[in-house]
Amino acid sequence: MCINCHPSSSTWPRGWVGVKFVYKFIFVAKPDMIELPPCPLCKSAFTYEMNGLLVCPECGHEWSPEEETAATDAFVVKDSNGTILQNGDAVIVIKNLPVKGSPQHIKAGTKVKNIRLVDSDHNIDCKIDGFGAMALKSEFVKKA
Repeated sequence: MCINCHPSSSTWPRGWVGVKFVYKFIFVAKPDMIELPPCPLCKSAFTYEMNGLLVCPECGHEWSPEEETAATDAFVVKDSNGTILQNGDAVIVIKNLPVKGSPQHIKAGTKVKNIRLVDSDHNIDCKIDGFGAMALKSEFVKKA
């Protein structure tokens, strides 16, 4: 209800004195606006450009756009021999690896097919027959 449409106070519900208005600001991107990448540290989408640098207002991190593109291309996983690994490769375990919570270990020479590379401490996600889903470090495998 608005006061202009209903000027008499008898149309207001009992106990109401006024109406609380909530304003919402909607920002519409113009066609000439540039989409900026999120902050690499806190992943905030509210970045802006200042003096040739990209700035995050939430964590205060500043970086150059060239540095950001180089960092995304820098994710490379290498095996124990220095060969670059890719998703879907087959690898061979080069060392007996103990498995937490299991009395068995993964024996050296075990072939692991269809690996998936991830950006974490254990670079390889895979499934090993008899063990199931595992995460391996790339320093303990070689490309098959």
